[in-house]
Amino acid sequence: MNFSDDELERYARHIVLPGFGGAGQAALKRARVAVVGAGGLGSPCLLHLAAAGIGRLTIIDDDTVALSNLQRQVMFGTADVGAPKAEAAAARLHALNPHVETVAVPLRLDGDNVDALLAGHDLVIDGSDSFATRLAVADAALALRVPLVSGAVGPMDGQAALFAGHLADAPCYRCFVGSPEDDPARSCAATGVLGALTGMIGSLMALLAIRQLAGLGAEAAGQILLFDATSLAMRRIALPKDPACPACSAA
Repeated sequence: MNFSDDELERYARHIVLPGFGGAGQAALKRARVAVVGAGGLGSPCLLHLAAAGIGRLTIIDDDTVALSNLQRQVMFGTADVGAPKAEAAAARLHALNPHVETVAVPLRLDGDNVDALLAGHDLVIDGSDSFATRLAVADAALALRVPLVSGAVGPMDGQAALFAGHLADAPCYRCFVGSPEDDPARSCAATGVLGALTGMIGSLMALLAIRQLAGLGAEAAGQILLFDATSLAMRRIALPKDPACPACSAA
């Protein structure tokens, strides 16, 4: 794959990086990634993906920017308040890196449209804030046989993981969470969240995606990364495939 002079300079620190190089950068340029949610997690994740040179980013979010978002959703500025997040994000990412194709999808993802919205992508990233959406995304990624990067945060803790349940020896998202339901009392609006924490977890999600697409490092599927902002402790736990999982046990 050819790079323009601008791209060679823009991505120079990747291209000289041992184990990454031009082949890794070319893999990113070929990649099509769908990101569900442009909020606290999706915002920093998308910025890093665009800066890294992902070829096409599809941004799926039906929400509009609110003033209370700006404490953590670093994609947006005060002038964006009231604007559709997907469209404001696409414009911001294009300004950051015009070599990246950005596609804004200002729709609410649900069970009826999820397959159509995610089809044709090489990897899916979920930064949504409800289990209903997360499970719909996870089931679609499994059916489409594409890796899924998923992240979540609490008030002072967060997690990120890569799932590839379509592979015989890797777990899917339901192996991890089962079939939970949303609890309004535990929403971000009700409990609060440390803004910089969402930036850290969102960046970690971008790193997992870049590693996967560029073939960098050891296989990460099935490794759950947990971070506690209070103690500054990070743990990594292995998640085996659940042989009784109703979603992926037959994979």
